[in-house]
Amino acid sequence: MERTSFDIVVVGGGAAGLRAAIAAAESDPELTIALVSKVYPMRSHTVSAEGGTAAVLRDYDSFELHALDTIKGSDFLADQDAVELFVARCPEEIIRLEHWGCPWSRDEDGRVSQRAFGGMSVKRTVYAADKVGFHILHTLFQTSMKYDRIHRFDEYFVTSLIVDGGACTGVVAMNLRGGTMVAIQGKATILATGGCGRVYEFTTNGFIKTGDGMALAYRAGVPLKDMEMVQFHPTCLPGTGILITE
Repeated sequence: MERTSFDIVVVGGGAAGLRAAIAAAESDPELTIALVSKVYPMRSHTVSAEGGTAAVLRDYDSFELHALDTIKGSDFLADQDAVELFVARCPEEIIRLEHWGCPWSRDEDGRVSQRAFGGMSVKRTVYAADKVGFHILHTLFQTSMKYDRIHRFDEYFVTSLIVDGGACTGVVAMNLRGGTMVAIQGKATILATGGCGRVYEFTTNGFIKTGDGMALAYRAGVPLKDMEMVQFHPTCLPGTGILITE
């Protein structure tokens, strides 16, 4: 079996995986990063997001209000510490994406446009026409290519985590094009593999959403939390599951 070694191994080439790889590359120019994805990154399921993403960008809005709307939308089941951290980080990420080239839709005065989505008490959704996932993914993908130390393993399917003495030291992956196996060792491993919507018969999720990262973690002895918390999009084409944005 071929072996290779990096400082950080990121599993998943969607928005979360690309953003993690970029953050690692920005933190230290000497770090080497492996980005392992079972599909070409621009085919990741992030591309299917249509409506937008929420962030506090206006004076009439606040972190407290955004957090309250989010927690109410979860029927008060969300991890409130996580919600507070998330809403505090959202504005800076929106601005960062813009600086990297994401073409957010604009108001007539030139400001980033925002609209209201379900559960929002104010207009908070930032969008890029009706292809926000595509534009975010494209922006992150192009940005990641600036860093020579991000090494992509496209169309490599991770079959297991390498565990040594209770610590994860990398992954074993199969090259889907050639059928060969490779051990990708790393000092740290990040799982950014998305959800598991395809375990349900009817879903708006694509066929690649099969819960791979969850299964990898579970088989390695990592406890999983809130497995029943799966979001089902309320609007889709009848009989097909094709998503219709709000």
